[in-house]
Amino acid sequence: MAGQVCIEIQDIYKRYKSSQQDSLTHVSLDIQAGDVFGLLGPNGAGKTTLISILCGIIPPSSGQIHYFIDGAPASETQRKNRIGFVPQEYAFYQELTARQNLDYFGAMYNLSKSDLGRRRDHLLEVLGLTKSADKKVGSFSGGMKRRINLAIGIIHQPAILFLDEPTVGVDVQSRNAIIRYLQQINQDGTTIIYTSHHMSEAEEFCKNIALIDNGKVIAKGELLQLKTENAVASLQSLFIKLTGEQYRD
Repeated sequence: MAGQVCIEIQDIYKRYKSSQQDSLTHVSLDIQAGDVFGLLGPNGAGKTTLISILCGIIPPSSGQIHYFIDGAPASETQRKNRIGFVPQEYAFYQELTARQNLDYFGAMYNLSKSDLGRRRDHLLEVLGLTKSADKKVGSFSGGMKRRINLAIGIIHQPAILFLDEPTVGVDVQSRNAIIRYLQQINQDGTTIIYTSHHMSEAEEFCKNIALIDNGKVIAKGELLQLKTENAVASLQSLFIKLTGEQYRD
């Protein structure tokens, strides 16, 4: 389905009730099926707000989002069942084992017992967690927690996967394992929308990007073309050129 739009974002605005200014302003993007699309920007730019809206966690103040799965408009039920979300915060039960967490979240998607068992065992194996499958995840290292967080988000084999800082705070080996598996599922057809502060990782991982700053899209398109247009050699240089060098604490 590459070349077809899978998410059409039209003129999204978001202002929280407690705020005097918009968190997102006039955000419009088309994301192609089969893409690895980077939503990048400084701290507080609006990336997590946009992903939360796209996943249906919070509503926009105005604007529309249209989803297409297998080339056809997706119903609300299809959207809920075919979208995966891996948040920056850990989204699992610390007191449960890795196996129990995957069984619990897989059951929420109504996977059959046999499908869930196959899917669970596959993810434990490819993400290097089989030997720790029956240990409580609260005892896991940071890298292992990131990997089980990912496994939970993709247990139902989503068509569209949202990733908010999926490798933050992990060791090099875990980061490589996570990115390698994400590249594999993308090659198998999963569309990925990804945020990260690791510019070198994003440059290697993403083909198309949108740079967001102060709630607005300031650049979007194919990464190679954006670098050429802005006469820079790297994504990091592009990022600094377009967003500035001031602190964003």
